[in-house]
Amino acid sequence: MDFSISQYEFGQRPAVTLPSPDFLKMLTEEGIRKMVSDHYDLLSQSEIRHLFPRIEEALDKAKQRSSDFFIQICGGRAYYSENRGKPMLAKRHSSFAITPEARIVWLQCYIQVLSKLDIPEDSIRSFWNYLNVFSFWMVNQKER
Repeated sequence: MDFSISQYEFGQRPAVTLPSPDFLKMLTEEGIRKMVSDHYDLLSQSEIRHLFPRIEEALDKAKQRSSDFFIQICGGRAYYSENRGKPMLAKRHSSFAITPEARIVWLQCYIQVLSKLDIPEDSIRSFWNYLNVFSFWMVNQKER
């Protein structure tokens, strides 16, 4: 499967299409939680590890929140909203310097995780397309 990363121009905020609910149906909540955990484990070893908690307990909480968010946007239970309120992720991440380069590393780590999933490609493609565009919204600093 081709995981193309869209070019980013600072300030872009394109419309985001939610992933197909089939992604959650195929992967299940447990599968999404494992996917997110694996992603965070890669990020914790990446060049942007400074953006993620170093203490295991704090990292586990971040994994939980992220999993809750992705389950919700894939059509599952609204765990994120129930526990954290409205998902305003760009605002919640504003204290972190997220550059276009950091976006690429984040997406590359997701490519590694998504490439290992054993579900239909169209479901993975739907989630990837969401991540690729959603990630534009998270960039809050120009390149270094």
